[in-house]
Amino acid sequence: MSIEYLGLSEINGPLIAIEGLQNAFYDEIVEFRTDGKKKLGRIVEINEDKAMIQVFESTAEMSLLNTRTTLTGRPMEIALSEDLLGRTFNGIGQPIDGLGPVRPEVMRDVNGQPMNPCSREYPRNYIRTGISAIDGLTTLIRGQKLPIFSGNGLPHDELAAQIVEQASLGDDAEDSGQFAVVFAAMGVKYDVAEYFKRRFEECGASSHVVMFLNLSNDPVVERLITPKVALTAAEYLAFEKNMHILVILTDMTSFAEAMREVSSLKGEIPSRKGYPGYLYSEFAALYERAGIVKGASGSVTQIPILTMPNDDITHPIPDLTGYITEGQIVLERALHQKNIYPPINVLPSLSRLMKDGIGAKYTREDHQDVANQLFSSYARVGEARDLASVIGEDELSPIDKKYLQFGTAFEREFVGQGANENRTIAETLDIGWRLLHILPREELDRIDTKILEKYWDKED
Repeated sequence: MSIEYLGLSEINGPLIAIEGLQNAFYDEIVEFRTDGKKKLGRIVEINEDKAMIQVFESTAEMSLLNTRTTLTGRPMEIALSEDLLGRTFNGIGQPIDGLGPVRPEVMRDVNGQPMNPCSREYPRNYIRTGISAIDGLTTLIRGQKLPIFSGNGLPHDELAAQIVEQASLGDDAEDSGQFAVVFAAMGVKYDVAEYFKRRFEECGASSHVVMFLNLSNDPVVERLITPKVALTAAEYLAFEKNMHILVILTDMTSFAEAMREVSSLKGEIPSRKGYPGYLYSEFAALYERAGIVKGASGSVTQIPILTMPNDDITHPIPDLTGYITEGQIVLERALHQKNIYPPINVLPSLSRLMKDGIGAKYTREDHQDVANQLFSSYARVGEARDLASVIGEDELSPIDKKYLQFGTAFEREFVGQGANENRTIAETLDIGWRLLHILPREELDRIDTKILEKYWDKED
């Protein structure tokens, strides 16, 4: 029999303090009743018989005297079944699409279970996004966590929507029907949420997308649960239904800001930039839920998207994210100002698992060599541009002028592409070869001789 507690000790924004609780535990879900309304909260701190509880809704109507509290004896759980596909939920997993509740096959704790490192399989196969700068130079591998570092005003929302629309298991994948996307948005404006829903419906992708939307006017503490709910749904579909799941989390900066706000209300000692000292471990607890488990045919791949405050890549949010994840994709404002979409700066971008998921067995035999040469040549473009800014373009050597020409074409034709343009791996590599023909053949020192002889004449 559950015990009902009458009255509260303290109300501080979304946090409530209660004394005299018995047998409470961390992360337990609590029900509040006041004036006939029911609200949910989560225990975030316990000290003997005192507990601090995060409320998932506004506490404005709650009072210290007549609020009734009941411990549920369970953590935050979400109803899971294959019926999740094509549905839209709020930040704590409640349906908001008018289609009624999900008939659950199982209820699962949103906090997840730690994945045994010994049970992990090394990621190999790639996921095609149809975007050349990603597929060609920072290839996304199944089971990888590859964040996108953006900035305020840059088109990361458009890029996220395009990835959802175009992502697949590859050009020749036999099990492409077992691919789905879990999309979680945290702290987004209403018009942005409507943009995502409209885009997915118009392109027909909504049938294989599970959406979790936490709007900017939703409770801050709900933002802390949203990525956990999304990843729990992804793990169920991947490891129990043997599907390959791509999880897109936007915006992790909103998640970190919510954590800082709640930490401040709890009176915790702040760390860098006012964020709590456990920001790293919270990020790790989310990002490490990507991967492939031995014995399961599915996989969970993550693309967290975060906006860097003041475009500062050394800010704690991108800095800590970079320590945990296996690379990053960096959007650059200078390319955006040149009207290049997507404005991906390939030089600071990398995929640490790319080398193990491309080549003859997975994409094409020339993929690694073309990627190495494009990267090397574009790095040389930066040197030529710096020199031109000092002595003038007319004073450059003929080869430096060739590199300037290559750099402009590379940004416009390889990095830049249409917002609805879905390129295959072969098309991406063919564009790369065509651009390399701008340079003299003797400059291509990163390509194996046999590969060069086989593919060079094709473009002549």
